[in-house]
Amino acid sequence: MSVAEQVPGDAERIERVLDAAAELLVRWGYRRVTVEDVARRAGVGKGTVYLHVRTKEALFLTVLLRAQRRLFADLADRMAAEPANALPWRMSRLLYERMRGDAVARAIYLGDAEVLGRLAHEAAGALGELAAMREDVVRRYFRLLRGAGLVATDLPAEQQMHNWGSVIYGFFLTDSLPQVTALVGEGGRGELLEYAVRRLLVAPGLDPEQEAAAAASVATGAAELYRPLIEHIDTEWRRRTR
Repeated sequence: MSVAEQVPGDAERIERVLDAAAELLVRWGYRRVTVEDVARRAGVGKGTVYLHVRTKEALFLTVLLRAQRRLFADLADRMAAEPANALPWRMSRLLYERMRGDAVARAIYLGDAEVLGRLAHEAAGALGELAAMREDVVRRYFRLLRGAGLVATDLPAEQQMHNWGSVIYGFFLTDSLPQVTALVGEGGRGELLEYAVRRLLVAPGLDPEQEAAAAASVATGAAELYRPLIEHIDTEWRRRTR
């Protein structure tokens, strides 16, 4: 069930409002967009928007929460459906390709000041708590990986987490460089990221059969780590809508 379907009223209408708000947020940035702009883009009256949210801040925070929920739910579902997606190199590729197709999720991940502007500060409470929960999920995820023999143990887990995050972040920072696209092609970035993360983290001597068995042993647990994040977002959503 999507978050919109949990709110009383017209789920299709509120999704349309949120789609419009997300589009204008990315195009113009939080500072420039007004609730009137969103209503006009969604084809509804300004009063209709306020039937669902109390303030502009609540509207755009809901947009951010929806993007994060979609990301976490998709990741958890994919890991549960196909154990190989629980491998950190496969997960990295999924995250990268998912965020390349979701400009709001990408703006949150990169802390894009031009897009988020003051919203990042105003939403610090809800998003900060979510970020802390996500960091704890990653920490517990790495404990699963190390326990299953999937990743190397020559470095402390915290250092591995930092290195992993830095590689993914670096890929986003170089996304628009024409020389990179010329080297690997438009569709080759995800594959290259998967290769880089594998080389960074994989346990020495791990063969394909061991990898598949270990992935199967951690996939369900890894997917379940993300469910509380989704529940937290649902709670935050309900607090800010009516």
